[in-house]
Amino acid sequence: MRIFDPHIHMTSRTTDDYRAMYDAGVRALVEPSFWLGQPRTSPASFLDYFDSLLGWEPFRAAQHGIAHHCAVALNPKEANDPRCVPVLDALPRYLAKDGVVAVGEIGYDSLTPAEDTALAAQLQLAADHGLPALVHTPHRDKLTGLRRTIDVVRESALAPDRVLLDHLNETTVKEAADSGAWLGFSVYPDTKMDEDRTVAIIKEYGTGRVLVNSAADWGRSDPLKTRAVADAMLDAGFTDDDVDQVLWRNPVAFYGLGGRLRLDLPAPPDLHEGNSVLRGGE
Repeated sequence: MRIFDPHIHMTSRTTDDYRAMYDAGVRALVEPSFWLGQPRTSPASFLDYFDSLLGWEPFRAAQHGIAHHCAVALNPKEANDPRCVPVLDALPRYLAKDGVVAVGEIGYDSLTPAEDTALAAQLQLAADHGLPALVHTPHRDKLTGLRRTIDVVRESALAPDRVLLDHLNETTVKEAADSGAWLGFSVYPDTKMDEDRTVAIIKEYGTGRVLVNSAADWGRSDPLKTRAVADAMLDAGFTDDDVDQVLWRNPVAFYGLGGRLRLDLPAPPDLHEGNSVLRGGE
């Protein structure tokens, strides 16, 4: 079984997670930029973070046989902080880099005018750079936030079929599907969706344009939830081909829209006295 996790925050995960993910079948992932918990106070901290997503994390993932890609953006929560908004001016130079396969996560947190502005600006950046967009639908007022998101997408230069509406659930999936966008489901131990609810939605809406992710981060989350969904699909009577479509071919198709997806890995780096980070050599 091969798995592509289309939304996971490996910055907040351990090396053991990479090993467990590989053993579960994960061979590729996309790490979108997000709010780290501690509020940033300037664009410079964003740029260091973006550099890490383009340098350190792909190196770390490759040591464990996983192809790492990223998406960069001003996230919805910090779009409300005037100190952070100037990072929008720096995004074009990052969106031109090979390792960036999408703009994201963008969208809504509290449905503010500042979030309206940031979402519209970054949808335009995605269109300008030929990239798809990963959109975070809010955890509060989900249906209102989804409808507002769809309206902004319709007014943008980015076609709906280049947009992934993430964190969907039973209350938002129908209108998201009707919009023509791709459908994203985040599977968590306690909140968001679980594997059985996700499989029930896939039964109703089919396997096309559906992406399943763990969205694993600093909080209570599980980077193996993609495998849990795959197993639940098989238990529910889906075929191996159905599972491959949802867990591999769909994320490859969506993130491949920008033409930058690279699923081949570089040769594993040399070790220094068994340590996975080179030290002490020239």
